Amino acid sequence: MKEQQSRPLKNFSLGLTIAALGIVYGDIGTSPLYAVKECFYGTHAIAAAPANIFGVLSLIFWSLTIVISTKYILFIMRADNHGEGGIFALLALLPTADSIIRTKTRHIVVFFGLLGAALLSGDGLITPAISVLSAVEGLEVATDAASNFIVPITCGVLFALFLAQHRGTSGIGSVFGPVMLLWFFAISALGLLHIAGNPQILAAVNPHLCLQILRRQSTARDCRSGIGGPLHYRR
Repeated sequence: MKEQQSRPLKNFSLGLTIAALGIVYGDIGTSPLYAVKECFYGTHAIAAAPANIFGVLSLIFWSLTIVISTKYILFIMRADNHGEGGIFALLALLPTADSIIRTKTRHIVVFFGLLGAALLSGDGLITPAISVLSAVEGLEVATDAASNFIVPITCGVLFALFLAQHRGTSGIGSVFGPVMLLWFFAISALGLLHIAGNPQILAAVNPHLCLQILRRQSTARDCRSGIGGPLHYRR
């Protein structure tokens, strides 16, 4: 009897985990790609020297580690409203927090809550465009003939995504969850393959390389944008 009761819970947890890949963690799996591109491409790009490559990879690695392991797991996922997370769920707690928060403190909390909601709305508008555009730009790697179709394809994909948005988070997650699962398996396999061929890249795990590239670029004119790539993609 207990096995029958626990089996639906396990299935539900697995489905929820796969859906979360498509909704929550998809951006984490794609953002480092265009962050790397922004570091070495464009007007303020830094030179693709070995020291800079190791430094940028070290910045990305430790940014992901600190943001996910420390910020998300230790703090963000513990801030919830009866299991509901996010800035809007936390704002809903304010009307019932009169006995906990003083009046002066309440105004400060409301201000930061509204600021967080505004940042979330802005992020929700710009992130899909950046993510889809950076993904479609990969077609230029295969052929230069695709350069004239990058923007139209991006607009078409975004239109289709927002057209299906009314189906809700569960519907979107059920579609993109398996896609992101396949994506993570693909980049993991390709990453392990290239690490096996160039094991010296594992030296980028050294956090001292982060400090070195920040110190090295602190006096350079292009530091305003070049090494900003790894630092901007995760809010």
